[in-house]
Amino acid sequence: MKMRIPSIPLIAIDPYFSVWTYDRLNDKFPTHWTGARNAIVGEVTVDGERFRFLGRSSSKMMNQTSLDMNATTTTAVFEAEKIRLTARFTSPVLATDLYLSSRPVTYLHLSVESLDGIEHNVTAKVSCSEELCLNCAGESRAISEKVECDGLACIKMGNGIQNVLWRSGDNVRIDWGYFYLATDTNGQVGVEVFENMYAVYAETKLDGEALFALAYDDIKSITYFGEQLDAYWKKDGKTITEAISEAYSEYDELYKKCTEFSEKLNEDAKKVGGEKYAELLTLAYRQVMSAHKLAVDKNGNNLYISKECFSNGCAATVDVTYPSAPMFLYYNTELLKGMLRPVFEFARTDAWSFDFAPHDCGQYPLLNGQFYNTGSEEGQMPVEECGNMIVLVATICEKDGNVDFAVENLDLLEKWCQYLVKFGEDPQNQLCTDDFAGHLPHNCNLSLKAIMGMAGFSRILKSLGRNDEADELMKTAKKYSDSFLERAKNDDGSTSLAYHLKNTFSLKYNSVWDRIWKTDLLPDSFYKNEIIRYKAEALPFGVALDSREKYTKSDWLLWAACLADEREDFEFFCTLLWNAYNTMRTRVPMTDWYYADTSHQVGFQNRTVQGGLFLKLLF
Repeated sequence: MKMRIPSIPLIAIDPYFSVWTYDRLNDKFPTHWTGARNAIVGEVTVDGERFRFLGRSSSKMMNQTSLDMNATTTTAVFEAEKIRLTARFTSPVLATDLYLSSRPVTYLHLSVESLDGIEHNVTAKVSCSEELCLNCAGESRAISEKVECDGLACIKMGNGIQNVLWRSGDNVRIDWGYFYLATDTNGQVGVEVFENMYAVYAETKLDGEALFALAYDDIKSITYFGEQLDAYWKKDGKTITEAISEAYSEYDELYKKCTEFSEKLNEDAKKVGGEKYAELLTLAYRQVMSAHKLAVDKNGNNLYISKECFSNGCAATVDVTYPSAPMFLYYNTELLKGMLRPVFEFARTDAWSFDFAPHDCGQYPLLNGQFYNTGSEEGQMPVEECGNMIVLVATICEKDGNVDFAVENLDLLEKWCQYLVKFGEDPQNQLCTDDFAGHLPHNCNLSLKAIMGMAGFSRILKSLGRNDEADELMKTAKKYSDSFLERAKNDDGSTSLAYHLKNTFSLKYNSVWDRIWKTDLLPDSFYKNEIIRYKAEALPFGVALDSREKYTKSDWLLWAACLADEREDFEFFCTLLWNAYNTMRTRVPMTDWYYADTSHQVGFQNRTVQGGLFLKLLF
C-alpha cells in the first residue's frame, strides 16, 4: 500500500481476539484495538545470536525493510547481519465462508534466506504474554498447560479463575477462555516471564520456513436473552485443538485462497473507484470482520453480533449495522441477516413496548435487551431505526432474489413502515444515527431515510404480489420526496440540513438507495446540485457532515460520494478520505469520526461501519 497505514492488523478475529501494531513491528509492543498493550515478542536466533522482529526485548533489533498488507495478510520484511526474514500474519476471515470467518485461528508464517550465501542455523520463537487472556496484566493469575494437538506442539494459557461471560463493556478485554499457541511437532512450547508478566512461548527450527498458529477459545461467545451461546465454528462439535490442527494443515491452500480473495477485492475496487479507493477497502476489511462475532442460537440460526467499538460497546446496533451493510451485501447476505435477527427477536419480547424498531440488543457480549437510553422514548431513534431495518431487509431480498427473509418478520416490517408513513414526512425532534450531534427537528436526511424505508417496503410488497398496496405506498413515498425537494431547497439548488434551516447543508447519504434501486424518487438535478455543494464545502480531509461542525464520518462521506454521476467526482472524495488516514496523528484502527479540516480523530475506532466504504461495489 502507498498509504501510511494508521494501524496495522496482526490478529483480527473478533472484538476480543485482536492485535494491532504500527509502522515498525519491533519498535514497541503490539496492542489491542483499544490501545491497551497486548505484549507479544517475536525473535530469531542466528548462529547463536538473537534478534527481535516483533515487540520489545533485550535482543538486537532487526532492520525492518518493508511493510505491506492486503485484505487478509500483513507482511513485514526484516534484515539482520546474515539473513532476511519475512513475517506474514494472516487472519483468514473470509466473508464468503461462514466457518472460516468464525474459526479463531491466525497464522504467523516465517521464511528466511541467507544474505551472505552461507547456510545458517536459525530458530524462531514467539512469546505471548498474559495480556492476551486478561483484561489487564496482573488483574488475575494466568495459568498454562501443554495440550495434545494432533501433529503439533501446543500450549494454552488462561485466567486461573474462569468466569465466562461475566461482564460487558466497551474498553475491556476478555478474561475468560484460553489463548493457544502452536507450532510444528518438532518445536517446543513452554512458560517464561517477560516485562514482569506471565507468558507462554513456542520455538522451532527455521529451516527455510516455519509456521505458528495463534488461537483463542472463548468457551462461550455470547449471552443471548439469558442463554450462553457457542461460536459458529463449534456448531458441529469441533474442539479448539481440532480446529487448530485442521487450520495448521490447511495453511498453504488457505493462504492461496486468501491471496486470491484480496487480489479480487483490489481489482474490483480499482475498477469502480481507483487505486486509493482500493486501499481504503483493503484497510477496512479485516477491521470490519473482526468487530463481529458469529454465533448460533438454539434454533440453529446464525447470529452475527457487532460491537460498537469505542462508542458505548452496544451489541447488534441497528444504526451501526446500516452503514456496515454494503460489505456484507457484496459478499454474503447471511452475515447481514445474522446482524438483524437479534433485533427482530428483541422487538417481539415484552421488554419492547414501542411501535418502532429498537436501537440495539445489549452491550457486547451480553444481549439481554436494549442498552442505549433504556426506558426513555425521548432517547430512541424511531424513524432512523425503522428506516434502517426496512431498507436492509429490502436490499437483502433484492440480492437474494427472493423475499423469504422479509416474510419471516413481515408483521414487524409492516408496523415499522406505518410508523414511517405517519412520522416520516417531517420528523419530530429526534435523534438520528449521528446522535453525537444531538436531537434535531425537521431533519431532511432523516426524512429521506423514511422515504427510502417506504420505497423498500413497497418493493417487498411488490415481490409478494401485493401490487395495489405496493403502488399506493410508492405514491406516498413519491409525495414525501416531492415535499422534501420543495421544502429543503436552498438558493443554490442543494438541500438544507433541516426544513427550517435554509441555506444550510448536510450530506444526504440516505438518498443513495434511490440510485441503487433505480426508483427515481429524486431527479438527477438533486444529485447534481448536492455534489456541487459537497465539492464547494470540501476541506482538506473530507466534507463536513453538515453545517454545524467541521467533523465528518468516513462511511457517510463515501455514501455521499456515490451520489455522483462522474467517476472523477467519486475519486475526489475518496482522495480526501485517503489523505485523512495517510496523515492522521492518532494511530488507531480506522476511526470513522474525525475533523475534515485537520484529520484529527474526534472519537470511535475499529468500528464495523467501515463496511460502508464498500457501497460503490453495489452499483
